[in-house]
Amino acid sequence: MALKAELHCHIEGAAAPELVIQQARKYNQSTEPFIKDGSFVWHDFTSFLAAYDFAADLFRTEEDYARLSEHYLTSLARDGAIYSEVFTSPDHAMKAGLSPKAYTDALGEGMARAKAKTGIEGRMIVTGVRHVGVESIEKAARFAATCGHPLVTGFGVAGDERIGTMEDYVRAFEIAREAGLGITIHAGEFGGAESVRDALDHIRPSRIGHGVRAIEDPDLVRRIAEEGIVLEVCPVSNIELKVFPSFAEHPFPALRKAGCKVTLNSDDPPYFWTTLKREYEVAAEHFGLSQKDLHAVTRTAIEAAFVDRKTRTALLARLDAAAPKA
Repeated sequence: MALKAELHCHIEGAAAPELVIQQARKYNQSTEPFIKDGSFVWHDFTSFLAAYDFAADLFRTEEDYARLSEHYLTSLARDGAIYSEVFTSPDHAMKAGLSPKAYTDALGEGMARAKAKTGIEGRMIVTGVRHVGVESIEKAARFAATCGHPLVTGFGVAGDERIGTMEDYVRAFEIAREAGLGITIHAGEFGGAESVRDALDHIRPSRIGHGVRAIEDPDLVRRIAEEGIVLEVCPVSNIELKVFPSFAEHPFPALRKAGCKVTLNSDDPPYFWTTLKREYEVAAEHFGLSQKDLHAVTRTAIEAAFVDRKTRTALLARLDAAAPKA
């Protein structure tokens, strides 16, 4: 089994249906109409958000969040992952009635438990949410910059790409950059190629979350390749959310062929009926990647990970020890 690494997954969106069902029992809630036959149910973006918010609302205490991250990272490790970065949301924490610090500490505790059991290394990227507003995003950046948690190593912005402009977030990203945090921003998913260009011009990230619609602009694709920007690609999510109509039309192979650094990620896995393992299988089946190619994708992810040099060296050594023969 190829070793894997993931850079793009929203922790609230990683809650498996069986875990959500357990949480619903704990809080005496019905899972109708959001879960049926052990699977999330939605049919458009509005119903997807409704199911997502319902499930996220069932994580309320520190132990709930510790269980969530432990459950997800343990399942990743079972599928051959040696590294995981998850997006965390101070806005979700406050909605749940927890301080961002208590929420982050709890997720970190779950990651530590998963590492003790499986050896998987985990980190957190604190994210602001575009449709919540600029003030909230700057608050999230200040928290990320000052929380001092050893597993918080990045800052990003997610949410509805159609709201706000990249210039609005410059200050938040400067706060994070000055604190030495890794920088990534969602762009080029529902926003077109121009959202990726604006992100590169104004935010100067080392990574772009999604970025796939850069394919609409050949000059931009060249720029991404030349600048070594890493794309956190989530193929199954892109198909389920109809960013592209089919795997045959997905730009992953074209971006890779153009010299862009691409990685494989699951985004909000159970909502898209996927796992990181399935993303690697899709890349083999639909994009023609060999085991050697998949190994190289994992290497790209670890080289782009928001970790210290010592951790990166250890992860690369683990990866190289499992390199496919020929």
